[in-house]
Amino acid sequence: MINNTATVHTTVDQTNTALAVGSGNLPVFATPMMIALMERAACEAIAGSLEAGQSSVGTQVNVAHTAASPLGAQISATATVTQTEGRQVQFELTAHCGAQEIGRGTHTRFIIDAERFMQKVNQS
Repeated sequence: MINNTATVHTTVDQTNTALAVGSGNLPVFATPMMIALMERAACEAIAGSLEAGQSSVGTQVNVAHTAASPLGAQISATATVTQTEGRQVQFELTAHCGAQEIGRGTHTRFIIDAERFMQKVNQS
């Protein structure tokens, strides 16, 4: 089993607000951007366990965004591998603005052969 954790960081700015990405009309950290940060943490958590030519794709995200974060806030997202079964990897996710938790959830990714995956995508 892959047993890794990774944390990534961002700052809330004009490009990652709900207003900027169209998920609302306020200048606060956007839920889609929080989810993207969480997925980036998940990718980093398993990056060292992938073989040459492998990548991973996200297939499911279940997240609650529980608190707003203003412009200038420092955001961190952590992904921890909780289970692996074959090519499927499951994660526990959290996001924080400083010490305050602003989001929590779960995520599933599948390890894939990148070249074969892209061939299938391009044939569609």
